[in-house]
Amino acid sequence: MPTSTPASRAFAERVQVVMELTSRLNVLPHNDVDTRNALLGEIFGRPLPASVAIYPPFFCDYGLGATFGERVFINQGCHFLDLGGITLGDRVLVGPNVTLTTGGHPVEVTERFDFLTHAPIVVEDDVWIGASATIAPGVTIGRGSVVGAGTVVAKDVPAMTVVTSAGHVVRRSLRSPTQGIDDAAIRARRPIEEKTP
Repeated sequence: MPTSTPASRAFAERVQVVMELTSRLNVLPHNDVDTRNALLGEIFGRPLPASVAIYPPFFCDYGLGATFGERVFINQGCHFLDLGGITLGDRVLVGPNVTLTTGGHPVEVTERFDFLTHAPIVVEDDVWIGASATIAPGVTIGRGSVVGAGTVVAKDVPAMTVVTSAGHVVRRSLRSPTQGIDDAAIRARRPIEEKTP
């Protein structure tokens, strides 16, 4: 999605709405389940299945891109950046402080402020995602799999598999900012957060 377009401005406006809704959600008494469910319905643009439980604090940027199967449980402190679409199947368990992020920016320095990138995350039935895991854009986690605590998942996980990892892998080298653009030009770029008219 190019920035500075009607679509990116609409996204930025929706983010502001959802941030307000989640700030209200996250100060509710824990036993105020009716108000919690009403706010979650506003965040996601429709009521959740009655068997879905999301424990605050919960953070989301868009809301309209997330869908939930039956008996989904999401523990405290999770972050969903769902512009690209997040699909959670039936009986998915999400541990505390998990991040599912479908969005980002181009990796090249000269393009980062010009576009928002996004790709869907699909979590199939009966998956368990352990505490503090991060699921990257474009990933599908196959049915019945387990993602270990603290794992960063940047590629698809086959069905009925346990994955763990906290390391990093160098994928490629980036062009230096001096190859085609100078540092002053980079600093002059617009900030990531869009200003709404």
